Amino acid sequence: MKTYKIVFIVVNLFLLLIYFNYSVAKKEEILKDGKLVLLKLAPVDPRSLMQGDYMRLNYAIADNLWTDTIPKRGFCVVKLDKQEVGHRVRYQEGKTPLAKDEYLIEYTRPTLWGINIGAESFFFEEGTAERYEKAEYGGLRIDENGNSLLIGLYDKNRRLIE
Repeated sequence: MKTYKIVFIVVNLFLLLIYFNYSVAKKEEILKDGKLVLLKLAPVDPRSLMQGDYMRLNYAIADNLWTDTIPKRGFCVVKLDKQEVGHRVRYQEGKTPLAKDEYLIEYTRPTLWGINIGAESFFFEEGTAERYEKAEYGGLRIDENGNSLLIGLYDKNRRLIE
């Protein structure tokens, strides 16, 4: 009986390791090949006593939105201007319809008061909060499936804050 338990545990650990490596590879692919989209920010208090310095991010594409009218899960369709800043076009449940110059960002709606696109917090080194106070954009890399990855914060001139 103990042999079955050990085999079961080893197989599960192996499957977990495969899943973890697959997830990391997908994120690396988004970083490498994803389309850069800048989203206008509405920053919130950049401090947390339990977690250290961080900025809670609120995106302009989620402002002025009555979330009861959109699906619980879906895609925010954005169109980019000349500076690669994304502007909300609509919310939709599926990946289609999608025009040639539109991009998908996957979201969830945990409450009636907003949506999450998966990048709601930006953590930074303690003592560097002043550097990020002037952040006006969140830089996301997105893939063709609407998966997004926050890569940094950008200033009013759309330059990466380092």
